[in-house]
Amino acid sequence: MFKNKILLITGGTGSFGNAILRKFLNTDIGEIRIFSRDEKKQDDMRKIYRDDKIKFYIGDVRDIASIKNAMHGVDYIFHAAALKQVPSCEFFPLEAVKTNIIGTDNVLSVAIEYQVKKIICLSTDKAAYPINAMGISKAMMEKVFIAKSKTVDPEKTTICGTRYGNVCASRGSVIPLFVEQIMLGKPLTITNPNMTRFLMSLEEAVDLVEYAFRHGQSGDIMVKKSPACTIGDLARALLELFHADNEIRIIGTRHGEKLHETLMTKEEYYVAEDKGDFYRIPADQRDLYYDKYFILGDQKLSEEKEYNSNNTKRLTVEEIKEKMLAIDYIQKKLVGW
Repeated sequence: MFKNKILLITGGTGSFGNAILRKFLNTDIGEIRIFSRDEKKQDDMRKIYRDDKIKFYIGDVRDIASIKNAMHGVDYIFHAAALKQVPSCEFFPLEAVKTNIIGTDNVLSVAIEYQVKKIICLSTDKAAYPINAMGISKAMMEKVFIAKSKTVDPEKTTICGTRYGNVCASRGSVIPLFVEQIMLGKPLTITNPNMTRFLMSLEEAVDLVEYAFRHGQSGDIMVKKSPACTIGDLARALLELFHADNEIRIIGTRHGEKLHETLMTKEEYYVAEDKGDFYRIPADQRDLYYDKYFILGDQKLSEEKEYNSNNTKRLTVEEIKEKMLAIDYIQKKLVGW
């Protein structure tokens, strides 16, 4: 399906962009375009991969003209550009709006104009029942791509999305912080040991995006079933892997944090289709003709449970250790430790 095609990755210098590159470079894909605003990270990638299939474009999803520069001839888009760190977005919520909401609308508008065949927009569990600025902006991003999907013939351009939880050892996540604290002999700073989070490897995140690409219909949100663990158990698992005895220090929750994260709301769970390892959340296809719903109604409200990090499979410390050992970052840090 990707043979001789051009794939554009927005925010392509991040953890996801690098994972996609490693996945696709040795295939028959025609070209991979990395679109981001960070020339240093682009230069680092250029030196690491040294492959003519990769083309680099400096730009910002906030600037529609810069998107157009990268869009000529593009067949598919993986839209990963975003402000992702919860505390940063809490202090600068308008910046999250500009990148996560308006930036997404810019990308989709240009993609439709240039007749891109399929776009996958990457979202987060924080978009379900959002309580922080990052989650709210991502929830609005989902609304934007669902609404946009209704304005274009899916035979010409299909727009769908994915939603997933914490990606293990991704930039800015808690695992690299814990590992750094272990190696420096510092206390492991834990917000709340009973806090639960979904755990997904980068490879699993890529698998979800690929699944959405192959099976997603316009307006869909695809979710991968994922296990979870408590932050306390994650810290203990890493201490055992590194044979360390650092103190664990409880520091309290940060700005905008939840005790548990949700991948599907009750309302979404009610309409979701179980696809084995994945869930498909179809778009609400009702139109703006509201009167029929006032008179007749449509469907009952969900009485189903939501799908969250507290009711999914809970990993034991040993299972967490096994999952950690499958991550390249952890393997490299353990060498010579």
